[in-house]
Amino acid sequence: MGRDRKNENRGGHFASMKRAIMETEAWRSLPPVAQALYPWLLLEWRGPNNNNNGRISLSVRQAAERIGISKDTASKAFWDLQSRGFIVCTKPPEIGLSGVASCPLYEITEIALPTAETNQGRRLYKDWRRGNDQPVVRAPNHNPKGSNGKAKSRHKD
Repeated sequence: MGRDRKNENRGGHFASMKRAIMETEAWRSLPPVAQALYPWLLLEWRGPNNNNNGRISLSVRQAAERIGISKDTASKAFWDLQSRGFIVCTKPPEIGLSGVASCPLYEITEIALPTAETNQGRRLYKDWRRGNDQPVVRAPNHNPKGSNGKAKSRHKD
């Protein structure tokens, strides 16, 4: 008896996890939350015809909501993925003059950038070794002197 194809999801959006990635030392060292976040980042990629790699946008709050975790835990998962070389922050988060924030943009290193000459990504995770983390882009401190603009702390000791 043949397969019933009328219930298949044709043209659905899905994330492909490759066994070669999951067998790397970098993947095995990732906490489960970071492993759960990675497919959500892959789902933000629009595919080879509309390659947006390097401009993939997923905020910490969106990730926390999708996975069902706190914002701090989601932030740590982004940190772990960057330090292992699975993602690279191409544009850090910022707050505009109007007070509206923009979330960071990411490159998934297993996928080629739209401007790349080859069809392979940089795959920085392959070179990762324990104690040899990739650089991690942190959110800039938008108010380093305090809310009132003074260098002294407002709190009395």
